[in-house]
Amino acid sequence: MGNHISGITPALLEIWMRKYYFNTEIDIGSSGVENFSLAELYQLVGLTQEEFDRIVFHDSSSLGSLGLRKAIASRWGNGDPEQVMVTHGSSEAIFLIMNGLLHPDDEVVVLDPCYQQLFSIAESIGCRLKPWRLQFKHNFVPNVEEAKSLINSRTRMVVVNFPHNPTGASITREQQEELIVAVAKVGAYLVWDAAFSDLTYGLSLPNPILQYEHSISIGTLSKAYGLPGLRCGWCLASPDVLSHFIHMRDYITLHLSPLIELIAQRVIENADNLINIRLQQARMNLEILSEWIEQHQEFVDWVRPQGGVCAFLRLRNISDSEAFCQIMANTYGVLLVPGICFNHQDHVRLGFGCSTPHLHEGLNRLSKALIAEQAERR
Repeated sequence: MGNHISGITPALLEIWMRKYYFNTEIDIGSSGVENFSLAELYQLVGLTQEEFDRIVFHDSSSLGSLGLRKAIASRWGNGDPEQVMVTHGSSEAIFLIMNGLLHPDDEVVVLDPCYQQLFSIAESIGCRLKPWRLQFKHNFVPNVEEAKSLINSRTRMVVVNFPHNPTGASITREQQEELIVAVAKVGAYLVWDAAFSDLTYGLSLPNPILQYEHSISIGTLSKAYGLPGLRCGWCLASPDVLSHFIHMRDYITLHLSPLIELIAQRVIENADNLINIRLQQARMNLEILSEWIEQHQEFVDWVRPQGGVCAFLRLRNISDSEAFCQIMANTYGVLLVPGICFNHQDHVRLGFGCSTPHLHEGLNRLSKALIAEQAERR
């Protein structure tokens, strides 16, 4: 495709996390739920030591083991495992999608703000990005009419993630249908990042692959399932589309480990056992955060998220969120993500998917930092 990955824009969020994720005591910056341990998985999904003992470390299929693909297809697709490819987290899926389907000068409609991998890879290929902007002044409400105005005969791909990272915004089923119709009208690909599809506080959206053949849906066990270290993701698409990805994968990762695939299969077959626990925790933490916001209106504004476990807070009196987040990390031992990672300087991403005691402690330290910053300005 003529892509030179060495010239890609640095991944700002990954750089920030690499610097501070392992060097802070309290994490209220990440976008996933509290992580599960292997001991917890034994209880929740019925894994046994005997199953592990039977694993032989042979190569796996390029698409992933049949059992795992069947589990994914049954839960999120139409039941057809031939429409599933298992990947090393959703990050590999994104990389394969962009490099397998895009060409220089293709037009790509993408949300702004957005997770950087969803647009920087396309940009590095030489695509022309058309931002579909979510604005704080409009409560981050996605305007589907605006999206439709950006889509035309030159559009190669439309890339969205709902519920949205970092704002937690989403759309209605009617709006989703409008978007699918607009994309289908020009025959473009619809890339649907569904990392938070099982973690919503209202209406969940159906997978677009059930309605539109040129849809490509991305999923992961990292965000809503508390298993980021498993590095298991997937994409659902037509077999013809997946064949493009296999060609590229032959030169990079080849396949996943059978150990990872066994754990992932059991998790997905018993997914509700995990998601119910974390969704209950997320709802409780969201109320704690909401109450904290109410008590700190002189410092922050927000839009209450409709899904996921992160909120994109606007700092009222702090213009340099990066410097403030550095203070949070270095002085207060708290991980908070600056809006610069999403091209919004006066915002911060606050994650509330952690344990409830950690959230309380993180918010207490954030309160102290905001008060100290205000006192310093005076």
